[in-house]
Amino acid sequence: MDTSVQVATSAQLERRDRYVARGVSNQNPVVMVRAEGARMWDESGKEYIDFAGGIGVMNVGHSHPEVVAAVKAQAEKLFHTCVHVALNEPYLALAEALCRIAPISGAKKALLLNSGAEAVENAVKIARSYTGRSAVIAFEGGFHGRTMLGMSLTSKVDPYKVGFGPFVPEVYRMPYPNPYRHPFGAGDLTEQTLAFLRHAFETYVDPKQVAAVIVEPVQGEGGFVVPPTDFLPKLRDLCGEHGILLIVDEVQTGFGRTGRMFATEYAAGLDPDMVVIAKSMGGGLPISAVVGKADVMDAPKPGGLGGTYGGNPLACAAALKVIEIMERDRLPERALQIGNRSTAFLRELQTRHSMIGDVRGLGAMVAIELVKDRETKEPYPEAVSLISKKCLANGLVTVKAGVYNNVIRLLSPLVISDGELQQGLEILAQAIREAEAEL
Repeated sequence: MDTSVQVATSAQLERRDRYVARGVSNQNPVVMVRAEGARMWDESGKEYIDFAGGIGVMNVGHSHPEVVAAVKAQAEKLFHTCVHVALNEPYLALAEALCRIAPISGAKKALLLNSGAEAVENAVKIARSYTGRSAVIAFEGGFHGRTMLGMSLTSKVDPYKVGFGPFVPEVYRMPYPNPYRHPFGAGDLTEQTLAFLRHAFETYVDPKQVAAVIVEPVQGEGGFVVPPTDFLPKLRDLCGEHGILLIVDEVQTGFGRTGRMFATEYAAGLDPDMVVIAKSMGGGLPISAVVGKADVMDAPKPGGLGGTYGGNPLACAAALKVIEIMERDRLPERALQIGNRSTAFLRELQTRHSMIGDVRGLGAMVAIELVKDRETKEPYPEAVSLISKKCLANGLVTVKAGVYNNVIRLLSPLVISDGELQQGLEILAQAIREAEAEL
């Protein structure tokens, strides 16, 4: 594989600096012009294995021919109507399909939107309308978007919140049960987390004023943190005690990534009130949804929900094809295979490199956390930056994560071959060896 560094040209960087807002970050300074499956190519023709997947968007792979065909066919019939003006068949078909696959019991309804953040905003709106309450509880390490409410729910300060306050009121943040960075030091992680939440009902906010708790079943931007298996069911029970709705944010975990269509399915009987989905739902086109219990979803009056582009026919056609491919080709099962291979490789690598503090994940949602010292667990973001650069030079695209920017997450398309996966893992291993020698 070509190991030369093919970064964006000075002219392209100058264009970015001149015309693109400074706040738009770019981890890998390369211009991609083509992609297929789990591979991408830059304008020089250099080939890359994709371990980022557009940050979890390309689960069915880049330019999947069936998705491309579905979008082309829809484009020849109907680009757009705006569902508020006139219904379109793809919107209705997708809403029906999402209600069929969503991990929620009983009658369900769906709302189609454009982005994960927009879906989060609307889920909170629905919860407030249904309960007549205003407060929302979120968790440390959580990420729910960059809109004002999404940013208020998100816990990472830099760069997401610096200079953007004041934030939306009535958002209360609780510790997330992180097994690697135990927020309480020791003891039963689930019980201590829920005890803290009960204490918060006495000291922070009246539970009768809490509309919803929003939680990621595996934290994404927070560093692929997997909570104890009993956490979500017990959180559900606590919400039920106080009439609080449970919103599960499956934006990054959904659509096969964790080995199930939705990570919620791992928690038997969880039965959330609403599930928020986006990213890989559209196969690369911008679309998201809130799916929830019918009576909850029907709380806002007509006109209270929606938007000009929500449920665009082209994006709906893509999403319907994604669901078909996921189920037919059993991509959630493939995610388990990818996860098992990746985790085994990285844990063996961990035995030889002390900077790898933790290897964790669920299905093909796998990450390594880099630390300067395994005892103190001091974050090592400098290592992530250097490893990322070395990976790019050797034909592997990666993406970082974590509150401390010290996590490398693996989000390859689920159609990646065993050979491509192994090649990518070996490039990552080489970058870790070189970085450890230099730092």
